[in-house]
Amino acid sequence: MSLNIKLGVSTWLWTSPFKTETISLFSKIKSMGYDMVEIPIEDPALIDTEIVKEALREFDLVPAICGAFGPSRDLTNDDVKFHDTSFDYIESCLEIAYEIGAGFFAGPMYSAVGKARLVSPEQKKIEWDRAASNLYKVGEMAQERGLQLAIEPLNRFESDLINTAEDVVRLIKDINHPTAKILLDGFHMNIEEPDIERAILLAGKDLLHVQVSENYRGTPGTGQTRWDAYKRGLEAINYQGAVSIESFTPEIKELAGAVCIWRTLAPSQDSFAEEGVKFLRNWSK
Repeated sequence: MSLNIKLGVSTWLWTSPFKTETISLFSKIKSMGYDMVEIPIEDPALIDTEIVKEALREFDLVPAICGAFGPSRDLTNDDVKFHDTSFDYIESCLEIAYEIGAGFFAGPMYSAVGKARLVSPEQKKIEWDRAASNLYKVGEMAQERGLQLAIEPLNRFESDLINTAEDVVRLIKDINHPTAKILLDGFHMNIEEPDIERAILLAGKDLLHVQVSENYRGTPGTGQTRWDAYKRGLEAINYQGAVSIESFTPEIKELAGAVCIWRTLAPSQDSFAEEGVKFLRNWSK
């Protein structure tokens, strides 16, 4: 059975940060056969939404908006100043998503990426409860704009709070807001999930977005990923969202350092995207 999905790719595959001029990639992305472009927002001030919206229309690409949660964007921090910074950033991202016609805002918005410590159960509960209550407020902000939230688990080396589908399902139950949904990223799942198919089934109807790369962050189809398990799981829940490639260029040193890419993962970033969409198109049939 074929999957009724859109195929997408993140502009992080080529560059960082996304700014208005990054729309120069849209023509290439469309010509390669993608339906969606993921726009990661590092600095909202760099983006002219009217120009981006017109380019999306010109190249007939559906947008997805993803957040970047560095050390200052941490809804679980003991210092509420970090919460205020996070709310301001998230609200700017939500406004961009609304203005360009994206249906959701995605990412590990509960905490700062790289916050991975061994903490006491008591401290973990404090931070868990902060994440849930603060993301309820984010849900209210999203609902005002007709948007949803796609909350992403990260592997244990990047987060000590939400690592698995089971974790994120429990978190969205505790958030208890209708906008709170799930993003599953295959790179993190290949580290944390003993059973990919079961993880997808667990997310079920709340699965809003799927990101993929190979187990080593490389081109889909070139590694050890159990693509058969992904497909069975997505078919079983009648998933009709997007499957989008997220990886990163080693050419942008700050980005490469943040995601620990110390070597090239494909002959070129264009070949990564071209071979990746070709594989996913055949896989989804």
